[in-house]
Amino acid sequence: MKKHSIHLLLIPGLIVITLLLFVPILSNILPTFIQNGGITLKRYMDFFTDDYFMSILMRTVRIGILTTIICVILGVPVSYYVAKSSKKMKGILLAAAIFPQLTDSVVRSFAWMTILGKNGVINKSLVALHIFNEPQKLLYTEFAIIVGSVYLFLPLMIISMVGVMDSIDDDLIEAAESLGANRFLAFLKVIFPLSVPGMIVGSVLVFTGTFTAYTTPQLLGGNKNTVLATLMYQKAMTLSDWTQASVLSTVMILITLAVMFFINKLSSKLYERGV
Repeated sequence: MKKHSIHLLLIPGLIVITLLLFVPILSNILPTFIQNGGITLKRYMDFFTDDYFMSILMRTVRIGILTTIICVILGVPVSYYVAKSSKKMKGILLAAAIFPQLTDSVVRSFAWMTILGKNGVINKSLVALHIFNEPQKLLYTEFAIIVGSVYLFLPLMIISMVGVMDSIDDDLIEAAESLGANRFLAFLKVIFPLSVPGMIVGSVLVFTGTFTAYTTPQLLGGNKNTVLATLMYQKAMTLSDWTQASVLSTVMILITLAVMFFINKLSSKLYERGV
């Protein structure tokens, strides 16, 4: 098949993506720049100068970044262990990592509501160990959102990195140890830099998922810990303010793209320096 004929195979997919993705996005974004018959940035200026909106934006970004960092810290060693396990054990461990993804996020969030509640397992254990005299408020906090988000998206980080870890030769660790590095330093200086490609994919998936999540923040964070996704739902479905909801969606898209660009740049620097 000739080269130009191969390119024709892209046309059906491009048509579907254009009609079902780009056209709906543009139909939501373009009206936000039009007001009183002219082009304006007033709605976005109002958003970024409003303390209430900015506090919600900062909370959403903070939760997304913290969740991503925790997933990287937990996902790197776990994915390395899974990758270096025997074939039978690797299949079992991957199935255990994927299994929670088969459960709806609403069910998982309700489970964490039970665990983090004042009568939950954690509070009962803290009181029983005399760490606290009374149950602590763990539910309906940013902490609860982060815990639920880590549980929700950690499997994505592990799955994204297992393939990369699997391709790293074990001889590299032995070579580093023969040069005087202990096992932890060898892992930090050799395995960690080589796992950067998988870390990029996993970090992007975790951050974008956390940043745009609705169910987990709504159920575990409550009304006092509003994030952009829950605010957008309120504007669109409760107040019928679709224009403001479109502004929020545009801001979320732009910030997601900016963070993806930053993650790629940071990972490139780490890879070049070898950490």
